[in-house]
This record gives sequence, structure tokens and C-alpha cells, in this order.
Amino acid sequence: MRVLVVHNRYASAQPSGENNVVDQEVALLREGGYRVGLFERRSDDIAARSLAGKAALPLLVPWNPAVRRELAARLRAERPDVVHVHNVFPLLSPAVLAACADAGVPAVATLHNYTQVCPPGTLQRDGRPCAECVGGSPLPAVRHGCYRGSRLATVPLAVSLSANRRRWWTGVARFLCISAAQREVLVRSGMPRERLAVKHNFVPDPDARRTGRGEHLLYLGRLAETKGVRLLMAAWDKVAAGGGVGVPLVIAGTGPLEREVTAWAAGRDDVRYVGLYDPDQCRTAIAAAVAVVAPSTWLEAFGLVVVEAMAAGVPVVAAGHGAFVELVEEGVTGLLHRPGDPASLAAGLRRISADPTRNREMGEAARRRYEQDFSPAVGLERLVDEYRTAINGGT
Repeated sequence: MRVLVVHNRYASAQPSGENNVVDQEVALLREGGYRVGLFERRSDDIAARSLAGKAALPLLVPWNPAVRRELAARLRAERPDVVHVHNVFPLLSPAVLAACADAGVPAVATLHNYTQVCPPGTLQRDGRPCAECVGGSPLPAVRHGCYRGSRLATVPLAVSLSANRRRWWTGVARFLCISAAQREVLVRSGMPRERLAVKHNFVPDPDARRTGRGEHLLYLGRLAETKGVRLLMAAWDKVAAGGGVGVPLVIAGTGPLEREVTAWAAGRDDVRYVGLYDPDQCRTAIAAAVAVVAPSTWLEAFGLVVVEAMAAGVPVVAAGHGAFVELVEEGVTGLLHRPGDPASLAAGLRRISADPTRNREMGEAARRRYEQDFSPAVGLERLVDEYRTAINGGT
């Protein structure tokens, strides 16, 4: 089987779980003996564009004719069996689907977020869940400036959603949702149920596994409102006011709330802000954790850090909504707190730390769940099955 992977790589200044997923799937396919090519653009390259090139970029977000021509020519020359589309914003555009149709190659698309029904893809506005555009016009997103707080910046995304909705829905043989929770949102929006499959992301088996009780509670991710960082700080203040839990909170990552987190952590011996970890440091930190904390306020479509914790035999404390409710079995592989509630999160942090024996049992159960549903072997089998379905016309 020959596969061509299409992806617009996110800027390297911020860690991207989506970039990691794409890289890991490509490596997994190649290790499995499949021939995999890449058709990529990099958001890092935008900085090198001329002023005119940067000014023209919003016009290419809904449709990039040069990409259509280039990809169609490559497909005709290489004749892959299937094209796997990931992110197309901002340099590729949905023109990649027209190229697949031009060359007669079936397309599979992984939906890493909610951009099919929400211009910024978050289903959130002003720190709260929002579905105002789902199943209807994206004009509310423009009115509220949902992408980067800017109406102007939101317009290209809204135009692309409106202009290309039918092209997406008819031009993709199989949509791969990364959770059942995500699939249900998309089905309710009107997307074709029969072409929406659930294929969870897989996580490589880590070199590091937890062997002791753990040395810290760990938040690992982007320092942003949607990830629940402010909620975590408020919850930890409640934990500290009650005497703490015997281990510090380690926060690793960077993002728009970095200064706020740095100031909050300064001078405290119960909090360590460590900045951005590289992949090896991430694995080591997870394996040394009493638990990993995932307090997102938006409806996560998956939750890679949760599965990374499971792979290391570490339980999690996660928000009880979105994909987390299918990843975390309450009281078995971790704990779920009431979304947006600092008192509930604080209670979960105390509970996960209070009983080392129960914590160890949850970690062991988390590892078993990883082996059953999120290992590379499982990921490869499910991915190739979906490719075969697409090649056979969706049946």
C-alpha cells in the first residue's frame, strides 16, 4: 500500500500534539512496511514571505489553486493508493481535496479538532463552551472575533468553512475522529454519519515507566486559558490552603499565560514552573508523577497527554467532559473533576495523592487500558483498516 500524507505543520515555537501524531503515524506506517510520502507546508515559512506574500495569505486560506495543481501533478506521477489529509490551514487549503478528485485518489482525513463546524476549531468562546456556529452559519464567529480575538483574522476561516463544507463532506471517503465524543458533535452538526469513524491516536511505548510512588503532580501542556491553567492555579491555592498533598505541582510548557504562571509560582516551594520540556524530559517527568493533571475548560477532541500518562502507568485527574470521559474511567484509571470547578479539581488532586496503594492500582489499570486501546500495534491495525475501507469505496 502506498500512502501520501498531506499536512500543514504548525509553527515550531509551540509544541504541537498534532505534528507529533502525524510524525508518529508516518514512522509507524514505514516500520510496518508501507510506502509513505509527504506533501507538506510549514507555518514557520510564513515569516520569510514578502509583505505582499503575507498580505495575500488570507485570500489563499479558503482556496489555494497552486497547491491544487502541484498536488494533482504529484498524485498522477506517484499514484498512491490513498491520501491521508491532516491540517490544511493556512498554506494548503481544501484545494487538496480537489487535487485528489482530479487524480482519482481516495482521501482519508483525520479530524484533530472541530474546524469542520467551528472556524477556530475549539467550540469555545470567552472561556466557555460554544456551539453557536455548529450546523449553521459561521457568522457568529466573525462577529465575536473567535480566532485570535480578531474579526479580521476570523474571516478567512469562516469563508473557508462556508465555501468548502460540501467539498469536505463529499470529497473525503473516510473521516477519522479521534474520539467518540468528537464524532457525536460532528454527527449532530450534519456531517455524514456513515463516513465518520473513531480511530483514537496511539502513543509510542515510552522508555520510562513509573516504578515508585511518584515525586510530583504534573501539568504538561500549553499555558492557555482553554487548557485550564488558571483553573489549576485556583485549585492548587485551595490545596495549599488546606496543608498541601506532600508533593509539589510541576508545570511544564509555554504559552500566553507564561508570565502569569511564572509570577504565581515565584517564591513558592510547593510549585515549580520549569518552562518548555523536550520530549525526553516530558517522558521522564510523566514517569515520575503521582498523577498527570488535564483540567481543560474546552471540549478536548482527544487528550494526548492523558494517554501518555497511561502508557507510563500513571493515573490522571482530568476534566469530566469531551473526550476525557471515554479515556478516563472514574476511580479505575484516574479521576474526573467537574469542568471549570476549582473546588472539584482540588478535591481530585487531594484524593489522587492520599492513598499510594490505590494510586498504584489506578496506574496499573491505566497501563492495561493503554495496551488494549492506544498502543502502536493497535493504532497501525486500525489505521490500515480505514485506508482499506477508503480504497474500497467506503465499504
